[in-house]
Amino acid sequence: MATLFPKTLLASRSLLLLPLLARVHYSLSALRTMSSGSTQRVFQLKLDPLTGNSEWVVIEEDEEENFAQKFQQPLLAMTSYLDMLNDSRRNRAFREAIEKTITTPCHVLDIGAGTGLLSMMAARAMGSGDRDSITPSSNKGMITACESYLPMLKLMKKVIRLNKMEGNIKTINKRSDELKVGVDIPSRADVLVSEILDSELLGEGLIPTLQNAYDMLLVENPLTVPYRATTYGQLVESRFLSQLHDLRNNEASVSDGIHLIPPGLDGVLSIKHQQYAMYCNPIREEIKLLSEPFKVFEFEFWKRPESHGETELWIKATNDGRVHAVISWWVLQLDQEGTIYYSTAPRWIDLPAMTSSTDWCDHWKQCVWFVPGDGISTFKGDGICLHAMHTDTRISYNLKNQTPRTEVLQHRLSDADLPIVLSPERIAIYGDREWRLSMLKTVESVLQGKVCSLCLVADDSVFLPLLVAHLSKPSHVISLFPGLGRKGLQYLQAVSDANGLSRDRIEVLEKRAKHLTMHDTHQKKADLLMAEPFYYGHDGMLPWENLRFWKDRTTLGSILAEDAVIIPGKGILKACAMSLPDLWKSRCCLSKIEGFEHSVVNTTLGACGYLPESEETPCLPFFVWQCGEYEELSETFAVMEFDCSKQIDLCQGKSLVKFTKAGLCHGFVLWIDWVMDLQNTIVVSTGPDKRYWKQGVKLLATPRAVGPQDSRNMGECCSAVLEASFDPSNGGLKLVLDFS
Repeated sequence: MATLFPKTLLASRSLLLLPLLARVHYSLSALRTMSSGSTQRVFQLKLDPLTGNSEWVVIEEDEEENFAQKFQQPLLAMTSYLDMLNDSRRNRAFREAIEKTITTPCHVLDIGAGTGLLSMMAARAMGSGDRDSITPSSNKGMITACESYLPMLKLMKKVIRLNKMEGNIKTINKRSDELKVGVDIPSRADVLVSEILDSELLGEGLIPTLQNAYDMLLVENPLTVPYRATTYGQLVESRFLSQLHDLRNNEASVSDGIHLIPPGLDGVLSIKHQQYAMYCNPIREEIKLLSEPFKVFEFEFWKRPESHGETELWIKATNDGRVHAVISWWVLQLDQEGTIYYSTAPRWIDLPAMTSSTDWCDHWKQCVWFVPGDGISTFKGDGICLHAMHTDTRISYNLKNQTPRTEVLQHRLSDADLPIVLSPERIAIYGDREWRLSMLKTVESVLQGKVCSLCLVADDSVFLPLLVAHLSKPSHVISLFPGLGRKGLQYLQAVSDANGLSRDRIEVLEKRAKHLTMHDTHQKKADLLMAEPFYYGHDGMLPWENLRFWKDRTTLGSILAEDAVIIPGKGILKACAMSLPDLWKSRCCLSKIEGFEHSVVNTTLGACGYLPESEETPCLPFFVWQCGEYEELSETFAVMEFDCSKQIDLCQGKSLVKFTKAGLCHGFVLWIDWVMDLQNTIVVSTGPDKRYWKQGVKLLATPRAVGPQDSRNMGECCSAVLEASFDPSNGGLKLVLDFS
């Protein structure tokens, strides 16, 4: 399903983050805003993960709580708002800078206002906190809070009302580029406060938002918070980072005979050419630093920025090695004098105390730019030329050596030229020797002594159709490609010859499983139904939402032979109790933030920590290895099984959790192990140890001290019971925990 974004929806964080992130029952993968008279409506796309079906749901301006109920999940649980508001270092820096910048009554414009925190800070700073109304005059201040996303605006109004500041802050439900002086605001603003930054800095539309503000909304020489931002980079060698993009070289070491990227077709399967947000501290031991940190770009908030910028830097290599990536971060200067800073640098960077922090946070990470192919070799003392360029929303790099053995590495294709663009994790899976060996053994075990006349590949796997066709010459393979569609067809056509396959061996049907008939299979019944399972565009969803394969298997029942082999035959829901202090802290209920009460946002933002025991915490998808500090406190245990050989049905499970290590349990991590063969010997796990899949995390409202049964420490819980039930009508998984 293509994501639909209005082109200019850039100034509100939720417009970019909310549509991209999944939830337990549905993902909100697109939104549109429309006006009918004086009533604002937001249309959000509700996606059923088990069928791929979607429908537009309307949010009315006067609707208070019903929308969240439609999704059976907190509306904004998967945005970065909660962990951002729990970032005390960020909040303190903005508060100090606003108090230092706004010393007299003035007109303040807050773009992408969110919960209104910066607006309330500005109102208090100019001493207007006790006023009953906003009067736009030369000796009285006013604050205009602009927020384009209606659910967020409604939440902001609640927060402002709770803090008794509704008379001091005017809220406007428009994009900043829709505001008009003399219509929406009485005059140009003297001060701009905003926080429209992502991990790359520019991805939320910082530059076009500032350009429009300077052209249409701000006085000449306005004050701004923040004042400037500087981006930095460092050259690194890392085999792990290389695996996340260099499929061609990685698959050279496997022996299954399949070439997903044949020679001469380097761009046929790729990641997007962009920076990727990644918390790099967990892989510090897998990184070899090849340069000192270097400054790349400086972006001034106090003047109108340019849409395009380029710079060329000569960087001296500090070690022998191979440059696989550029790791980047930014430092935010919030005040004009340069005394208040915030940095997203990794922990190995030695920074002044005013910018450094050991706190983990999920909303801003470092960024990784992957150097094409197998990187570029360098020796200590070599000069490396780095060419950096930025557009309105992106920063990119090209590298070359200064030495005579010059290697020039740059992307020659645009994303639009690539038949298939996948996530780095998916590229790493396809290049993983162990994973490919598991798939090879699976297909070999199915075909042993058996002729497969028709194989259906139900998901978006590009590997399985080639593997089956390669191993079984008589087989006819039909791929459904429910997400990839025509791009999948174009890809298979491009690589078939290089894999020794005639193009008529693999057929692609651009149909959903529910529309497939015997006519489509040439009146043959399939004797093999396969999937990884992997559904294009579902990378950020919860592990059990790949049970769409089970739903498809049920839908396809009428065209499967009686003795058809189903791969995977079953999925096993696994779990482990864990200590997750950083993640739990970032998902805590909010109370006062820099003196402003925020308790009314907790339900909508999906807060977990300190939640009343009567309320259920959401189960959210995370790469556990990216969640800061974590430790296993129990053995991995099975909760329940999903038997894909049968029709999809209600499933229930109950397991006793025995703790093996003393510690503070913050929640349970859940994933699915897929049993790929009939003998139950080949298992593909999506657990946290591989780092390729997201897990589901169920955080506790209150952490529990736990320990092994023989420890006998006072206050420690030795066991717990985890119950789970799977609802096939919507793909929901309900979890109930009972500590004894």
